[in-house]
Amino acid sequence: MTVHDVARALPDIPALRDLCRSMAMVEAVLSPDGERYYSFSATWSPTEEIASMRNGSGDEFDVVFSPAGTYVRGFDHESPMSPYVDDGLWPGVVDSVPDVFRGHVLEPAFGDDGVPCVTACMWREAASDRWQTGEIHFPEGYADPDGADWLFQLLTDPTPEAFQRFAEDYYETAVDIDAVRHVYELRPLNRQTVRALNSTVSLSAVAAAAAGIGFPVDGELLL
Repeated sequence: MTVHDVARALPDIPALRDLCRSMAMVEAVLSPDGERYYSFSATWSPTEEIASMRNGSGDEFDVVFSPAGTYVRGFDHESPMSPYVDDGLWPGVVDSVPDVFRGHVLEPAFGDDGVPCVTACMWREAASDRWQTGEIHFPEGYADPDGADWLFQLLTDPTPEAFQRFAEDYYETAVDIDAVRHVYELRPLNRQTVRALNSTVSLSAVAAAAAGIGFPVDGELLL
């Protein structure tokens, strides 16, 4: 599976944004003080929001939501397509990114000393009906040459059960599936749901995280 397959399976922009916010919200409750695997900022810039993944081992992705559309970049540091392997970007990965997203390709936060850290890239302009990728000849002999299969696995399987499996493995604790479903349905976060996910988390910290994510909160959460 490559970025071409992921592009065909990825939800549309509104659904992807909702999914990313939900994933980040559950994690903000599960891990209010530690580093998080998935995060979301509703105020990345005056006009843009961003969903991010950082696994702590050098692998990452970012999804930038803007009025122009959405830009997605993923980086698998062990991929044979990494710019660190051949000291440059793999041909085709970002060559055909539209001008409206070129600034994201060169975004300093997405690179290292001016070199974009990207092995998989997708984009979708606001008026488009599908995700786009570059024309790429992938290296042979690899089941997941660009890392897209595993990097975006929770974006192509947008179910509460998939997130529960990830979270239970990553945090090594039981995760309440009904609480995850509540968040994935974008229902306002309430005290019961928060406590089902984390019985000791500060409710004010959760409310602050929700504000940063742009996630709805029940008015009685802090009462």
